[in-house]
Amino acid sequence: MKSCTGRRALLGMSLASIANPALLQAQPQRPPLQLERFADTPGLRALIVAQNGIPVAERVFRGGGLDRPTNIKSASKTLLAMLAGIAIERGVLTGLDQRIAPILGSRIPRDAPPEVRDITLRHLLSMRAGLEPTSGANYGAWVASRDWLAYALSRPMVDEPGGRMLYSTGTSHILAAILARASRRSVHELATAWLGTPLGFTVPGWTRDPQGLHFGGNEMALSPRALLAFGECCRKGGVHEGRRVIPADFLRQAWQPQARSAWSGQMYGLGWWIAEARGQPVYYAWGYGGQMLYLLPGLGLTVVMTSDPDVPRVRGQVQTRHALLTESILPAFLEGA
Repeated sequence: MKSCTGRRALLGMSLASIANPALLQAQPQRPPLQLERFADTPGLRALIVAQNGIPVAERVFRGGGLDRPTNIKSASKTLLAMLAGIAIERGVLTGLDQRIAPILGSRIPRDAPPEVRDITLRHLLSMRAGLEPTSGANYGAWVASRDWLAYALSRPMVDEPGGRMLYSTGTSHILAAILARASRRSVHELATAWLGTPLGFTVPGWTRDPQGLHFGGNEMALSPRALLAFGECCRKGGVHEGRRVIPADFLRQAWQPQARSAWSGQMYGLGWWIAEARGQPVYYAWGYGGQMLYLLPGLGLTVVMTSDPDVPRVRGQVQTRHALLTESILPAFLEGA
């Protein structure tokens, strides 16, 4: 993909930082941000800005506190992707190019398109499965169905596996099924054992489908500080307190552009959105209504924003959150950098 190749130079600095996280520790500390002006941002509930792991600004504007779990919506797709990377490292899955059909077996419905048997883990993680999306206008019918997995797998093929990006929570739900079947553990158990426990936060249980599979890519609840812990681990190349939690090689691949969203224009890797802000590479998780986790490894920054998930203006919400980052937060760290 030509558009992906052209970004290699841009991504080089932060990918090198993953290889040697100590390079980031030389960044100078900045004075605390003045957050009063953020209080009127529609729907914004909490904000944490940390540099080199040290919070320089924390504020709750409305809703629960920084340790209270909140629905992070589709930002959970990023955590799910990291669970897939851990599963590969542990031998639960064999690799990104592993086909999903042998794992799902009889769970693939008879009316599924034959191309489903060509879908790989990489296709799921990069939202390029080729199946008609269940998000957007199709979301209601999907979650009202009797079998969410079968419904997602039986959608018509609107592109070939590995083709264009087709953002779909159904695709993430298929990934959740892969993780559960391959590990013989629930996705909640995996999230707790592989992320929550080593990073020091609790992962509450969340919605399950009619067959008992935890919702893949939505409804997970984490506190702002839990999101910060997860983000910091990723920013430092998958290491927490000297312990390897997320495979470094998988994280590098996750931050390589795989496709571009026709809706937002943003690049997408393996569970991570990829952008640029004021000349800095940015990797971020994005949930409906403004649940945001931004990583800027070149500046040692991790930024968490949680918002009212019931605000329906998705496009306006994410643009507002991007503006907070680029216009109100980054200038304080870029001056003299």
